[in-house]
Amino acid sequence: MNPAPTPVGPPEPFFEQVGGHATFEKLVRRFYDGVRDDDVLRPMYPDDDLEGAVWRLTAFLEQYWGGPTTYSQQRGHPRLRMRHASFHVNPDARDRWLGHMRAAVDELELSPMHDAALWDYLERAAHAMVNTFEENPE
Repeated sequence: MNPAPTPVGPPEPFFEQVGGHATFEKLVRRFYDGVRDDDVLRPMYPDDDLEGAVWRLTAFLEQYWGGPTTYSQQRGHPRLRMRHASFHVNPDARDRWLGHMRAAVDELELSPMHDAALWDYLERAAHAMVNTFEENPE
């Protein structure tokens, strides 16, 4: 006699597969450790709101990857390009952002599949945020 088949449900969200909130918080905090000392990116963040930036990016990424929908509940639709329109995001800023994010992703030591999926999204998002090719803000 064959054993009863194991019920198959929906796949576990990426958010859960990589460790949930703790993983995304570690990612974002490590990213902002790099931003703190970056002379191009740091001025984009108000001194009194770096923790707010940590919360927003963590909540956004968690929601994007199948975690809690807290970001949209509190801030509405992400509208990433609109929210970044006031910042001078040129290729240098994008590349610096990606450099700090790459260091943060590497520290997570994700499986190759999860690393590749996360990195693909982050690269695409960073390229989409470029809104000028001018070297210096006016």
